[in-house]
This record gives sequence, C-alpha cells and structure tokens, in this order.
Amino acid sequence: MNDPRTRTPVDFWFDPVCPWTWLTSRWMLEVEKVRPVAITWHVMSLAILNEGRLDELPERIRVLMGQAWAPVRVLTAASQAHGPDVVEPLYTALGTRFHERQQPRTRPTVEAALRDVGLPADLADAGYTDAYDEVLRASHQKGIALVGEDVGSPVIAVPASAADAGQVAFFGPVVTPAPKGEEAGRLWDGTLIVASIPGFYEMKRSRTVGPVFD
Repeated sequence: MNDPRTRTPVDFWFDPVCPWTWLTSRWMLEVEKVRPVAITWHVMSLAILNEGRLDELPERIRVLMGQAWAPVRVLTAASQAHGPDVVEPLYTALGTRFHERQQPRTRPTVEAALRDVGLPADLADAGYTDAYDEVLRASHQKGIALVGEDVGSPVIAVPASAADAGQVAFFGPVVTPAPKGEEAGRLWDGTLIVASIPGFYEMKRSRTVGPVFD
C-alpha cells in the first residue's frame, strides 16, 4: 500500500475557506491510510467560480468571496516558491485555523499558518496582489474542466479505467463529520462505484446539520 507505483492517483481540488471541503479533505486523508491512494492537492477558487454572479449571492457569501482570494493566492505562491509538496501541509494549517479554531480569514491568521509549516510569513504578501492569478486560474480551470461549471469545491478526479487514459471527476462528497478508519474506506469504495457509471450525475438529500469538526 505504501508503494506509489501501486497506488491509485487522486487529484483533489480545494478552496481552503470552504468548511465542507475541509471535511472532505480530512476524509481523504483517512482514505489514504486504509486504501492504496496517492493524493495530489490542487487549488481551486470559489471567488473565481462566483466572480461573474456576485450580485446574485447573499451578503454573507459575497463577504466570504472577498475573503477567499488571499488564501488561494498564498497557497499558489507557496507552491511556486517552495514546490507542490507544501500545498497539503499549508492547507491543513490554514484549515485548522479557519474551521476548527474559528479564527478570522485575515492576514494575521494566514501568516500564523505559514509559520506553522515553516514557511516565511511574508508569503502572505501574495494574497494582496494578482501576481499569481494566472497560475491560480489555470489550476482552477483544470479541475472545473473535468467536472463542469455547476459545482463547487471540492473536485476529485481519478483514472477512468486501466484501458482509458482519461479521468473521472466529481464534486464532493459532502459529508459530516469526516468518516474515519474503515468507514472512510467504505465511503471511498462506494464513491468510486457510482462515479464509474457514465450516466450517473447526482445523489442528494437536504442537509440537516452544519459542518461538524471533530
């Protein structure tokens, strides 16, 4: 299971300000412990996804979209400067502070997360410039192109089949709290089964609770 040559490659696109994405990402880290998968982490942006329809969104979501730019820009800058291996640790540091500790999505929180993973705090400067937006938009578009415009964060992609060089991609799953251990593995197995059906598009029920961080 630890040999990367025998593990299924999984591409995971995320926006760090989304609490539901945070839960899905924690589930995927559990999956990595119990199933032969190798996750590559990519940044997507809810701010980019919604930039053409801000007037249609509730005020609290418009505020969140304004706060969403800096974290994804900083993640992009960190990856460009220090390599892709920093993406998951920095996401974990940001998400722990944003979601589990309920710290504000502000520059001091981003700087603290950078320090948590041994990165220079001045990388936070990238959050307030468009210098990395071309790279950010390319990463975002790569994930959205696989799954379609009418979804959000996260997007997960896996190989289509042994005989097909393409990928199967899907939004979600949306789940709370994040399953652990073999329960995480069973959800992964079932998700792959439904995602492998070409004509399968949606399964949904109303959310009766908010995100549960445990």
